[in-house]
Amino acid sequence: MERKQITQIVLVSLFTALTAAGAFIRIPLPPVPITLQTLFAMLAATALPPAMATLSIVVYLLLGIIGLPIFTAGSGLGALLSPTGGYLIGMVPAVFLGSLIMKLLHKGNRIQSFSAAVSATLIIYIVGLWWLSESMDLSLTATLSAGLLPFIPGDILKIIVTAAVAPSVRKRINDLLETR
Repeated sequence: MERKQITQIVLVSLFTALTAAGAFIRIPLPPVPITLQTLFAMLAATALPPAMATLSIVVYLLLGIIGLPIFTAGSGLGALLSPTGGYLIGMVPAVFLGSLIMKLLHKGNRIQSFSAAVSATLIIYIVGLWWLSESMDLSLTATLSAGLLPFIPGDILKIIVTAAVAPSVRKRINDLLETR
């Protein structure tokens, strides 16, 4: 196995582990707790190439589905299908889109990182809110009150942190991936 492949595996594993650890850093709010999972998903999106970023989240979800207790709601398919499961599932297209934005714009600066993080957050919200509404049969007002409004301040902070640190993290990761 080549050094580059090993580096890719390590980086995907690292962001998978960070996302899992983010589930345990939480503020419990019913029905959706505040966690740092999305911060690490945004960092994956802004720092890794699209395939690696997406794979880090897919591996995270698969590990949770097979029984590792790495979701905020526990583990297994039942946790993924719970009312908060849409936020988890939404991380897959969110991370892919955020990383694709980073790749297409080529700059990797704070403004680009901010745009990618905002885009990723919006995708997570769209999928998560829809899932929450459907699974709990909530009105639009109840869905927004339970699944969006309490999280806006924290997510703004996560986006700012991502935009601030992503350029240096991305540069270091690019250096690692280009090393032969």
